[in-house]
Amino acid sequence: MSKHSAEDIVRRATAAFNSGKPGEARALCEQGLSRQPGEPMLNHLLAAVRFTQGELQSARTCVETSLANRPGNAAAHLLAARIARAARDFDGALTHLDRAIAIAPQREAFLEKARALDQAGQRPQARKAWSAILEVAPKNTEAMARLGRLAWEDGDHTLAASLLERAVAGDVPAPVWFDLGLARQDLRDHDGAASAYRKALEMKPDHAEAALNLGVVLQESGDLDNAMRAYGQACRLRPQMFGTIAMALTSAPHGRLWIDEAALRRRLLG
Repeated sequence: MSKHSAEDIVRRATAAFNSGKPGEARALCEQGLSRQPGEPMLNHLLAAVRFTQGELQSARTCVETSLANRPGNAAAHLLAARIARAARDFDGALTHLDRAIAIAPQREAFLEKARALDQAGQRPQARKAWSAILEVAPKNTEAMARLGRLAWEDGDHTLAASLLERAVAGDVPAPVWFDLGLARQDLRDHDGAASAYRKALEMKPDHAEAALNLGVVLQESGDLDNAMRAYGQACRLRPQMFGTIAMALTSAPHGRLWIDEAALRRRLLG
């Protein structure tokens, strides 16, 4: 096989990319495309590399060129959908996903479609898509987490807590724990909410909203000393939260009336 053939360049570029050398992978693709501008494999791989580097428009151009020369490639449609979703072109993403699913109905395409519908704000369609995924893959934590969040937004806090508790049994990011805290807080489960917010902060120490809400549930449960520590953490992370904290402290049953704003700032930040 010639070292200048598209197949060999793709092999070497893929190896470079997988070894943490995206610059080398990009250079190999660009060199190959200087000789074969429309080559679909090279355009596909270059699109993937540029996408990881945040160059959405050039990545989109490359993947569209790949598809123009190899229109029936499901993987290229899936990549094009991811790029379009990142660019917030949800209609474009969904068009590519429908084509990918028609060619090769694989789980990743269905997941990507659920994400696109969710981000596009198409709530009924997103809920249906996530539910279909959970029916086929009952342990899919992303589907559980998103359905939990949607349930919470709909005001069904019991269902939200149930779904989110199932989700956090797996490996999930801090926002899922935060959502569980919200659901438990709305169910007046202050201890459970505090535990979830602490976990969110453990995973993401700069999660200011988790610190703020931790302060609220600790205050509501009568633990004002620890509430003040949590409020202080929130205020240090995001100073503009001071007004919200001051209002929470003076309006809640377990709060205190702070007449001196400077004294409150010293207590929070000291």
